Amino acid sequence: MLFSGVLDVPWWGLVIIALTLTQITIAAVTIYLHRCQAHRALELHPAASHFFRFWLWMTTGMVTREWAAIHRKHHAKCELAEDPHSPQVYGLNRVLWGGVFLYVKESYNKDTLERYGRGTPDDWLERNIYARRSVVGLVIFGLLDVLLFGLIPGLLVIATQIVWIPFWAAGVINGIGHFWGYRNWQTHEASTNILPWGILIGGEELHNNHHAYATSAKLSNKWYEFDIGWMYICILRMLGLAEVKKIAPRPRFAEAKSVIDIDTLQAVITHRYDVLAKYAKSLKATYAEEVRKLRQFAPNDVQVLRDLKRWLHHDENKLQVRERAKVAAALSKSSRLNTVYSMRSELKALWERSSASRDQLLRELEDWCQRAEASGIRPLVEFSQRLRCYA
Repeated sequence: MLFSGVLDVPWWGLVIIALTLTQITIAAVTIYLHRCQAHRALELHPAASHFFRFWLWMTTGMVTREWAAIHRKHHAKCELAEDPHSPQVYGLNRVLWGGVFLYVKESYNKDTLERYGRGTPDDWLERNIYARRSVVGLVIFGLLDVLLFGLIPGLLVIATQIVWIPFWAAGVINGIGHFWGYRNWQTHEASTNILPWGILIGGEELHNNHHAYATSAKLSNKWYEFDIGWMYICILRMLGLAEVKKIAPRPRFAEAKSVIDIDTLQAVITHRYDVLAKYAKSLKATYAEEVRKLRQFAPNDVQVLRDLKRWLHHDENKLQVRERAKVAAALSKSSRLNTVYSMRSELKALWERSSASRDQLLRELEDWCQRAEASGIRPLVEFSQRLRCYA
């Protein structure tokens, strides 16, 4: 007869226990490994920090330095060939179902650990226990599960714990989170928010928000989004166990300035993702105005303009050659749309040019606003006037 365990727990009780344990592990990953260690978005009290380190050692065997280094490299090389786990490079299936193997492979890359793993714990426990004996914790945790719940139930609980992070974090977040979902912010890579309610994976479902504001301790940006990891952090902060360092900036507005000054320039650069989101509305409004005038266009031109809608909000650099040709053909039919579309690229260049001086950027932004306001395109004029209000 198989060992029945110390505790007599019904099947539904085992399910609750397994889900609770996995949620604690998810909280340790998102709060400690991700937001604290990889991005320094918050500081944890030594007691909380060591609890998370111990728990991750017992339940996942992940090493802090390895996890932080691989994640930092993902941000530095996102969607490029050097990205450790991009579905744009490896394909969705490989990252979704085999993300853990990509992680393990990268963990053996000494250059990655040396370059991106600095500032992580390097005390006696880390060197001699957590990093050196990373599998021992899993063995101890598995034996405890078997002792408490019995052989088969205990093995099922530890198996759930072992599989949870590799699939949901390494697979779903790194895979689907760069392939499918909605985007609040037009970041340079393909990150998406999988769902607006980050509950199952600790708030990591809001992946596009994270890539836009990587050093923010809070991953939710819109009023309808929920980040359960942020809720945990707020509880830790109330208990004196966490100190939040950074959250995503919220734009402030003042009276429109007749001439762009350094404060406005800095605010525009700081809130560039908000600027692009508002610009998208101007582009959409201009397109809607052109669609209402389709009777003025030839039948073939009407279809070309209608087809433009699917590519209108995409970054030109991410379009295929065939798609770029179709966009160019559509824009050639409408000077107004062509103006608004091309001026978006000019605006983005302001914060992408690292070599330009502050005075040069000021002149370029003022010139951009003057040309926008002289265009006579109502949505573009209104956007430019709003741009002068950033404070």
